[in-house]
Amino acid sequence: MLQDNYLCALMKIHINWEAIGVSAALACAIHCALLPLFLSSLPLFGINILHNIFFEAGMILLALVIGGYTLWHGYLKHHHKIIPLFSFFGGMAFLIVKQFVFNFQFWLLIPAIFLILFAHFQNWRLCRLAKHCHSSDCNH
Repeated sequence: MLQDNYLCALMKIHINWEAIGVSAALACAIHCALLPLFLSSLPLFGINILHNIFFEAGMILLALVIGGYTLWHGYLKHHHKIIPLFSFFGGMAFLIVKQFVFNFQFWLLIPAIFLILFAHFQNWRLCRLAKHCHSSDCNH
């Protein structure tokens, strides 16, 4: 981790983790909403990716890891507010439950997307408001 920060400082590169987290959340939303529309003909060719449990689990895990890291970073280093984390993990819980409750997948997807995007928006807003160190545990 220290080596990565040192390398980024040498190269003057700033990684915007919030943008990566929002991008992952939007990629998940696009996957869930548009993939069935565009790829509904794949079973004709013997390819079944629409209800592939491994693909779905991989997308959820990717969103969980990137989004969780992004929000945790904002919490620890900037704003120290827990609300974005609760919103994010609530949305992820809806997303995971959606995989097991087939009759209500659409109705579980709506609050999942809303909570995840709300969490990223709140994190972004709180990080922008916390431009100063307000406690001794700030290390930025």
